[in-house]
Amino acid sequence: MTLTIRPLNPDDQADWRRLWTAYLEFYETSVPEEVYAHTFKRLLSPDHPNQNALLAVQDDTPVGLVHYIYHPHNWRVDEVCYLQDLFADPSVRGTGVGRKLIEAVYAAADADGRPSVYWMTQDFNTTARQLYDRIATLTPFIKYAR
Repeated sequence: MTLTIRPLNPDDQADWRRLWTAYLEFYETSVPEEVYAHTFKRLLSPDHPNQNALLAVQDDTPVGLVHYIYHPHNWRVDEVCYLQDLFADPSVRGTGVGRKLIEAVYAAADADGRPSVYWMTQDFNTTARQLYDRIATLTPFIKYAR
């Protein structure tokens, strides 16, 4: 089996939606139809160069996705990269898809001059956290939201 990581393209809408829906369901949430349409459009728009998406494609079938966003940071001169969404289809978990997607974000951020990459996950995501503990540093920050 061949795994390729590549940028999202306009023909990917159905597969992207399938994968992102599964990701949202894992976190027991959903978004309105308007958000699906708006997010897909932004991820492809040259007017939003700081919002990005990559797909993991195995034998011509998308099996994973990652969204990442560049933004300024008050504690740094350079911008940072927020890895917002990461998902691998359950059928390919444990095969390196998640690692390859994260490494692709690391490479893109490095190439774009944003060497700091961070993300959040929920404490119950124990399987993914085993990978995260190997390729990143757990921080002591706690998230609050309004």
